[in-house]
Amino acid sequence: MTHRFTIFTPTYNRAHTLPKVYASIQAQTFRDFEWLVVDDGSSDNTRELVERWKQEANFPIHYVYQPNGHKKTAINTGVKHAQGELFLILDSDDEMLPNSLKIFNDYWQAIPEAQRQNYTGITALCMDQHGQLVGNRFPEDIIDSDSVSIRYDHSITGEKWGFNRTDIMRQFPFPENIPGLVTEALVWNRIAKTYKMRFINEIVRIYYDEADSLTRTSMIRNTPGFRTYYHETLCNEWRRFFKAPLSILKLAANSIRFDLHCQDMSTESRHVAQCGWGATLLRTLAYPVGYLAYQLDKQKP
Repeated sequence: MTHRFTIFTPTYNRAHTLPKVYASIQAQTFRDFEWLVVDDGSSDNTRELVERWKQEANFPIHYVYQPNGHKKTAINTGVKHAQGELFLILDSDDEMLPNSLKIFNDYWQAIPEAQRQNYTGITALCMDQHGQLVGNRFPEDIIDSDSVSIRYDHSITGEKWGFNRTDIMRQFPFPENIPGLVTEALVWNRIAKTYKMRFINEIVRIYYDEADSLTRTSMIRNTPGFRTYYHETLCNEWRRFFKAPLSILKLAANSIRFDLHCQDMSTESRHVAQCGWGATLLRTLAYPVGYLAYQLDKQKP
């Protein structure tokens, strides 16, 4: 690895938003990084834009083009090409604050070197384009946990942002055999079974929630990926029911909801994990809510 960070941006026809991403990277006070852009089949002027920046920037920029395969394949491609020790996904419509990398580096270095092998990375807070905190803060300014426990045991909500070690990302590639979009939480949950994450109450990213934001992609158009996520998470986490009953019941209802959508699509179920008795019971209890959500989905345009 030749850099501390790989700032990775997957992009698809986002030439109109990439300039603010580039400007925020250019403004970083910590300079040991590369910017890796994976173009997922864009038909706009993304290539020309990035090639021009490569000529003028005072930091390394690498551009990789691939046929459109969704964000999951772009991330896998980025991980293969990354030359940074730490892998930070910066979406094509968001910004970093000028001291974001310095904050991440300082907190990472504060973990004793002998203990870092047990950690995958650092996760911090986001604010929206209006300067408002997104979601809630962590229960302590520094807390060592994992992405599953922080959500269900500490009731943390809202967009958060952080990096993972590149070598761990290579251990946990995104599944490419699932059609459509695969939510990143599926992989973060898998990593959480083995590695810890340090969570910090520092705002490091401006998160833009706009009309064409990637977060507004229709879940229904990407049913197989969401079905896999809800099934797998329920199978692994149903025992947390007594700590977070509403959240776990919501998982169960959504697993029913996307089961029904997959039946409509005649999608095979081979990607869905087999659940134990506890998850099966919760799915039975949550069936009416899942069925109602499915019916409401069908009424939407």
